[in-house]
Amino acid sequence: MDNLTHSMAGWVLGQAGLKAQTRKGLAALILAANMPDIDVFFGSAPWDPLATHRGFTHGLIGGVLVMPPVLALLLWLLDRWQLSKGATFKSGLPMRIGWLVALCYLGAVTHPLLDLLTTYSVQLFSPLSKSWYHADGLFIIDIWIWLLLALSIGFSKRREQHGKEWRRIPQAAIAIALLYIGLNLGITERADAAVRHWAGNRPVEALFASPPPVAFWRRDLVWQEGDCYRRSHYDPLSGGFGGVSSCTPTHMTDPFIREAIQRDQGLRKFLKWSILPEADVVRSRCSASVTIGDARYGQGRRSRLGRQTVVPIRGPGC
Repeated sequence: MDNLTHSMAGWVLGQAGLKAQTRKGLAALILAANMPDIDVFFGSAPWDPLATHRGFTHGLIGGVLVMPPVLALLLWLLDRWQLSKGATFKSGLPMRIGWLVALCYLGAVTHPLLDLLTTYSVQLFSPLSKSWYHADGLFIIDIWIWLLLALSIGFSKRREQHGKEWRRIPQAAIAIALLYIGLNLGITERADAAVRHWAGNRPVEALFASPPPVAFWRRDLVWQEGDCYRRSHYDPLSGGFGGVSSCTPTHMTDPFIREAIQRDQGLRKFLKWSILPEADVVRSRCSASVTIGDARYGQGRRSRLGRQTVVPIRGPGC
């Protein structure tokens, strides 16, 4: 998910009442909810971060067990430093270190769980396993989650400023969000079942059911069948499952593609992240343009995410 969603996830938990448990409580929830994305600084733009993003810091070991106590310690040290400078806090809350650690853990666990709901996937057990996990329940920027959380936080803050009860609206929003996520997971499960029923004895590997940005009930489907990909769609409000494409070759075993991968470190890093890679080649007299994309986000050269390189061709006049 995007960082605005992650921030609002931590914020809505705070407005539901948890921020009142300790000084720095709201900061702990919001910062911890974004903390796993520190891995984007481990590489250089535009593609190197994909070699590590959603890996160790998003997993149960790095993101959920190791990092929250570090954040809690930093917030506690900041609080001590502020007190040494004579700072006063409008909230009047005491510093409860146990609650501070607990809120850091709670904020942190929301991050991989939300990312797990998208097709971008998460390496939940990194570094013990490089396997990717995905639930395909939400688009990476879900406008309905945005609206729900933003409105609930806004109304809650306004009521809090006027001395009224402010916890119930965010609590209701959290319940609605969980129901919405559950509904989407149910739709995805039905879409997956429809694909497997259609496939019969055909192999269905690495199946992804991507929700579009606004029409959350629809699913764009892509799956691997041997050395090619098939695509379809699912819409429970308009005919259900249908429109299966012909099987598009991945071209990943082409010797020319393998040579391009050996030559270009960027391609190798991209392939550490890509789950459904597919390649296109456009040849000219003395060179060839090789594009490797991911079938989850478009087909071949039209993939929204991908990496391109130029490979020289040896021959007369070159």
